[in-house]
Amino acid sequence: MSLENVKGKVTLYRRADAEIIEKKSRFIGHAVPVKNEEEAQAFVNEMKATYADATHNVYAYYLNGGAVARCSDDGEPQGSSGYPTLNALKTCGATDMCVVVTRYFGGTLLGTAGLARTYAAAARAAIDASGFAVYENFTVAMMEVGYSEYQKLTFFLKNEGIAEEDTDFGEFVTLTVAIPEGMADRIEAQLRDITQGKGKFEVICIEERLRPL
Repeated sequence: MSLENVKGKVTLYRRADAEIIEKKSRFIGHAVPVKNEEEAQAFVNEMKATYADATHNVYAYYLNGGAVARCSDDGEPQGSSGYPTLNALKTCGATDMCVVVTRYFGGTLLGTAGLARTYAAAARAAIDASGFAVYENFTVAMMEVGYSEYQKLTFFLKNEGIAEEDTDFGEFVTLTVAIPEGMADRIEAQLRDITQGKGKFEVICIEERLRPL
């Protein structure tokens, strides 16, 4: 998908894996969104421990639009794997992500060019499997209504694409919802309208979350 017209910082949506077989060698790409270098290094260490029996665990991470960009060939010929993996991250249109490509050698040498193509392809496959998301600010709010108004309110929220994250049925119905940036005032106004001014609306916090693209 094209990310050129997306507003906000784009990253990967979820942790994902993808596998490619090339001349009997297995290349397993592992992709994950990360917020900082510490998270990236932790993911690299996790993959190295999980796939300790692999021939190589090549990695790359790309943070803050390239302000931090690191890669490792992990024993493959210099420049044959780490940089092609990093280049797949640089050119995908997103940031704040880490990819580890695990290789199990199949007995046939691929050469520098073959390694570069396959490591890049495995990285791109993992990125595609992860999908993309954009960072957005959400208003996490508590809403309180009477039982007679609850169904009407939830119907309205569903039409707005706002899910109930928590609901408590006590003397009143209390909902916790996450409202996309710029919508909180309209949601509060609709609550007042539905409840004839009796409903309660309280902002708990503003929280940065990922919205899938």
